[in-house]
Amino acid sequence: MPIQVETTDRLDIVDITAEVEKRVPDGVERGLCTVFVQHTTAGVVVNEAEQRLLGDVESYLRELVPDEDGYAHDALDGNADSHLRALLLDESVSVPVRDGALALGTWQSVLLIDCDGPRTRSVTVTCTS
Repeated sequence: MPIQVETTDRLDIVDITAEVEKRVPDGVERGLCTVFVQHTTAGVVVNEAEQRLLGDVESYLRELVPDEDGYAHDALDGNADSHLRALLLDESVSVPVRDGALALGTWQSVLLIDCDGPRTRSVTVTCTS
């Protein structure tokens, strides 16, 4: 069953590490866990979940892709900036599993970045051994 993530802002970053960790099946001691977001205006990354850094990430994405900049797609849905920001992110990440847990570095977290919120986002987690 996918993780359902509620976002609260147009551009929102949510730490989903704990939810991903819960989906590592019992008995998988070593393997690979793939986290995939099922949307074209969101991404999944591995990075530090420190609040000031997350604010910097949001500012950076807004600087690279300004809101309402005369994009052709805006005539259809008004969210071209969201699609363009998501292109700069990954739709999936793979994290090793070691000793039955995600083998993330000390400061690493799995982050969902929603570029077109607020919405409910679905994130699929698949673990293999």
